[in-house]
This record gives sequence, structure tokens and C-alpha cells, in this order.
Amino acid sequence: MRLREVPALSRSEHDRSAHRRTDEGWLAEAWQRARVLVIAEEGTTAVTDTGTGPRLAYRSPDAEGPAGLRLFLGERDGTPYFATLPGSGGATLPGAVPGGERWLGLPAVAADLDDFDAGLLVTATALAGWHARHPRCARCGAVTEVIHAGWTRRCPDDGSEHWPRTDPAVIMLVHDGADNCVLGRGKSWPEGRYSILAGFVEPGESLEGAVAREVAEEVGLRVTDIAYLGSQPWPFPASLMLGFIARVDGDPTLRVSGDELAEARWFSRAEIRAGAVRLAPSVSIAFRIITDWLDAG
Repeated sequence: MRLREVPALSRSEHDRSAHRRTDEGWLAEAWQRARVLVIAEEGTTAVTDTGTGPRLAYRSPDAEGPAGLRLFLGERDGTPYFATLPGSGGATLPGAVPGGERWLGLPAVAADLDDFDAGLLVTATALAGWHARHPRCARCGAVTEVIHAGWTRRCPDDGSEHWPRTDPAVIMLVHDGADNCVLGRGKSWPEGRYSILAGFVEPGESLEGAVAREVAEEVGLRVTDIAYLGSQPWPFPASLMLGFIARVDGDPTLRVSGDELAEARWFSRAEIRAGAVRLAPSVSIAFRIITDWLDAG
């Protein structure tokens, strides 16, 4: 079983061209003809309405704002694409700007972008966040320098190299083999907002093991028939969400730990279809998993 549609943040049409990242001569030349995506400190970027939907507002190299960190994202049809983090300056201020542009973050706009823009913005958001959170060497604490077009940081003191972090996390719909599934509400979520269970994969743990452990920890259930559905990057800040479905094995009584969830309960397909809960946003893989399960019954 797989997801019927690619999750919003998993879409991509650009060539990452990883072999270009160490070619300083090519990168310098490519910058002169590049299309540039400006990422503000708040994680927002300029978006314009084309009449048929939002598009990213790319800049030319001479109009991308104050000089700052440049990240090579990849190419399409011979055109190189970069993201830049200029830091301060008028070009990075969120809100309405001349030309009808708005400054929006990835969660607000990703579901409405086309596959190409969505893929570039997810990549740029993930890289920008990593640089913001990891400016120093994890070994000695020295400030690291950016190399390989923004895909590596190197410590000038001990020579160690550091790469962007991606933290694997499992997200799973637990069902009873009939018309009911488990949904939980996070402690910080508003009343009525529910989603499927999720948690990070621990060191030395398989994905299936993480599914079973997280379900047991969060709601006290044993599960079987664990099956992979699909994945989605979730750069908030640096996760890769790995979607699963699993069937309850034995006693279906929920025993909510309270450490992460405010509450959890079994919901029927009819209840969810009738609007008894507010689901995760459509940009999330949780939404795709839940809606696919609804449509299957």
C-alpha cells in the first residue's frame, strides 16, 4: 500500500546537480545568470499571485538584496537556482511589498505552489534552517565556514566537516481493521484539532520498531501489520516524516501517557467525514494518510 498522491512537501522537479557544489568556477559563473530565492530570517520568502495561483518571486543576482550566504539549490533546463540569506535589509522584511508580493513561510504556501516551486522552497527552507542552528563546530565550538555551495560547513580549527541534519520520524495511522482509527490531540493544540500518532526514531532502532514503540508509549496499544506508505520532508526544523499504517493487536483500550498528548480516542470514518475533528493541514503527510484511509472504506 502506498499513498495515492505525493505529499505536498515531497514534490520536486529540479535537478540538485550535486556534482556542481565543489566546482567554484562553475558556481561563480552560474551565479551571474541565476534565479535567486531570498529567504528572510523569519523563514519567509516573497510570493506573488499570478492569477492562476501563487509563485515564488525569484530575484536576479543584482537585485537579491544585501550580500549574504548563498546556497546552490540546483538547476532546471540549464538555469541555476540559488537561495540567499542576506540577514538584514529591506529585501527581507515580511509583509506586503511593492509589486503585490507577500512574504510567506513554507507552511502557508507550499500546498498551493507547483511541483517545481514547492521543491525549491522545501530545500531552501531546510538548508537555511540548518545554517541558522549550526554555526559552530560540534567538536570544538569554533565558528565554521561554509563550503560546497552551502551544503557543508568546515571547522577551521580541527578540519572536521559537518553536513545538514535530517532527523527520521515515524507517523502512523492505527486502525482496528474495520472503520475506526486512533487520533490524538497534542498538548499545545486547540480543542477539536486531532491527528495521527508520531515520534522520532531512536538510535539503533528500525522504523517498524519505532512505530510499535511510539504507539505503545503514547496510547498503550500493541500493533501488527505495520506497513510503509510514503515519506515527506518536514523542515520544522529538520525532520523526514516516514508514514505507516498499523492495525491494533489485542486490547483496543487506549491508555494515554499524558507526556505528549492531551487526549486520544478512537474515531469512526463517519465521525471524521462529518467534521467531528479538525484534521492536520493539507500540507502535511498526516492529512494524506488520513484522507487515503477514509477513501479506502
